[in-house]
Amino acid sequence: MIKRLTGTIQTYAWGSRTMIPELLGLPPTGEPQAELWLGAHPMAPSLVEGRQLDQLVAENPAGVMGARPYANFGPRLPFLMKIIAADRPLSLQAHPSRAQAEAGFAEEESAGIPVYASNRTYRDTWPKPEVLCALGPTEALCGFRDPAETYRLFEQFGAPGTLPIVRALNDGSRDPKDRLKEVFRRLLRLSGGERAVIHQVAGVADSFRGSGPVDSLAATIRELAAHHPGDPGVLAALLMNRITLHRHEAIFLAAGKLHAYLRGGGVEIMANSDNVMRGGLTPKFINVEELLKVIDFRPGLPELVRPIELAPAIWHYAAPAPEFSLWRLDIDKGPIDVPGTDVGRIVLVSEGSVQMESSTRSLGLHRGESALITAGDPASIRGSGTVFVGSPGLG
Repeated sequence: MIKRLTGTIQTYAWGSRTMIPELLGLPPTGEPQAELWLGAHPMAPSLVEGRQLDQLVAENPAGVMGARPYANFGPRLPFLMKIIAADRPLSLQAHPSRAQAEAGFAEEESAGIPVYASNRTYRDTWPKPEVLCALGPTEALCGFRDPAETYRLFEQFGAPGTLPIVRALNDGSRDPKDRLKEVFRRLLRLSGGERAVIHQVAGVADSFRGSGPVDSLAATIRELAAHHPGDPGVLAALLMNRITLHRHEAIFLAAGKLHAYLRGGGVEIMANSDNVMRGGLTPKFINVEELLKVIDFRPGLPELVRPIELAPAIWHYAAPAPEFSLWRLDIDKGPIDVPGTDVGRIVLVSEGSVQMESSTRSLGLHRGESALITAGDPASIRGSGTVFVGSPGLG
């Protein structure tokens, strides 16, 4: 079965006012539109020709998503697909492993905190690994830079008030993970008087003129302080790697990987969870203690996901997550068979116009439109454009 799918727009403050309307061919509303959710998450389920996708999955989970995902994950679509569109920095955040999510959820349930309360951290028992595939230039902070290198950047930057606070970064006798954790914790817990250093750093960055990595450090300070003046997250973020993704480049974010998108956007696929531990750069609930429990403090660059061409024009973004798989189809006439016949799939057209066909239906899709293909229904696509396909993991 092929059916037209309508996503749900999330209007978070960091969102772009133009990217999602342009993708969908709709006039801007004037408010920021941050994410377009394509999936069955109970907080914002997509509509399948008028019906909520989570209801369809609940009524016939094996028929919609496939027998194997149903056996592995129960009656819940295991993945959530999104368009993300950022005009300003997102929060410093990380996501838990499954074991951490199950323990944290049980603890908050026992404490009687409502699932959607503003001070709730664990909204479900699922992990939230994710892949972001950029649709255009996308800036992000991801993972931790080598601590000694970061200390040298602070020295070159020249805000003297920071050096006593971050000095542990330069202690070569200690494990890099321990140095990063100590300094990260201290930066997020700056006392009232110590917070003056945040404004000192922002002032230095405003007039800083340099080159190379230290100039990138100053640029990050300016961008974060402009939106979050006085937030300790401005300093904590400086321990992280800054990366740029170009069109159709992707990164994988495993459990515990600290990250914050700065601007840009793309197609995101993740386990079907809303568990987010935040540490700053946000008006939302911040739980530093829980964030410190889940973060992986090992320094290193983020894991790039290099697409593999499995067949002509079919690119697979392989990631070590059983909940999801992501493909990109570069269609020039066709037809091209849609991967994953034995599982349910969500199809999103990011460029051009295509025609989807199965034994029971033909459906035209233009840029920004999407569809659901239920398990066991072979389908093909022809036309001209770029199509992303998300499904449960095939491993």
